[in-house]
Amino acid sequence: MNGIILLDKPAGKTSHDMVNFVRHLIGIRKVGHTGTLDPIATGVLPICAGNATKAADMLTAEDKRYEAVILLGKRTDTFDCTGTVLEEKEVCCTEDEIREAVASFAGESEQLPPMYSAVKQNGQKLYELARKGIEVERKARKIFIRRIDIIQLDLKEHRLKIDVECSKGTYIRTLCDDIGRKLGTGACMEELRRTQSGMFTISACRTPKQLEELKAAGHLDEAIIPTDQIFADLKKVTVSGRRRERVMNGAPVRYNGVEGEMYRVYDEEGQFLTVSKCVDGELKMEKAFWPRKGN
Repeated sequence: MNGIILLDKPAGKTSHDMVNFVRHLIGIRKVGHTGTLDPIATGVLPICAGNATKAADMLTAEDKRYEAVILLGKRTDTFDCTGTVLEEKEVCCTEDEIREAVASFAGESEQLPPMYSAVKQNGQKLYELARKGIEVERKARKIFIRRIDIIQLDLKEHRLKIDVECSKGTYIRTLCDDIGRKLGTGACMEELRRTQSGMFTISACRTPKQLEELKAAGHLDEAIIPTDQIFADLKKVTVSGRRRERVMNGAPVRYNGVEGEMYRVYDEEGQFLTVSKCVDGELKMEKAFWPRKGN
């Protein structure tokens, strides 16, 4: 089985839990996700199966969209409400001050990955060090926040809900902590929901229960997005005979295409073979997707 299942991840489960769930659901081992969601988080988690796992890095690199609830006045070691409280402060901010602080994070900036994260340093995950009480220096990463809006604001309860469109690798927990630091009140993330990952939106996702019900009814194929649909915006090219053999051997083939553009390549039977790039009048393979034994 090849393709992508769009999962609405429930709170309390890890992304790896969801990979295992899909493995058992469809009965194959070659399964992977396209961007970790913390256990506290819910929402869009594309799960790749079979040859779709080859596209996982492409999907992970796409922009994301989130809704997050921030509690002002409290800082934790994990930057979310599951962590140990480090500091509590009185919140005296005005609505204008909060809106100004939040808006200031739009655009390009550098963000320090949190200690409680899966980022590896010297071969060890940061959260493993954090659980031992060890904090190490981390290298800041460039991120881009395309848009950040306040969609709910409760000054009495010191809570706000934000809608964020951002580049890959952006930690929303860190963003919440940074907003609290800027306001001088401290803050932590109470809720997080990913509403979009690249081309995939929450409206197209199914819960684990819904997927189990589809399987029981014999309609699980309705939840599988064919791998080539990820590249639906690329022009389709069909090859046959000797040209097909060359493509499947990883060799370039002559093609009068647009220099630098990417193409979906199929054989004459409609089997999706590769995503290839036009370079000097030839299609050169970027990713191979033809079925192999065990897929």
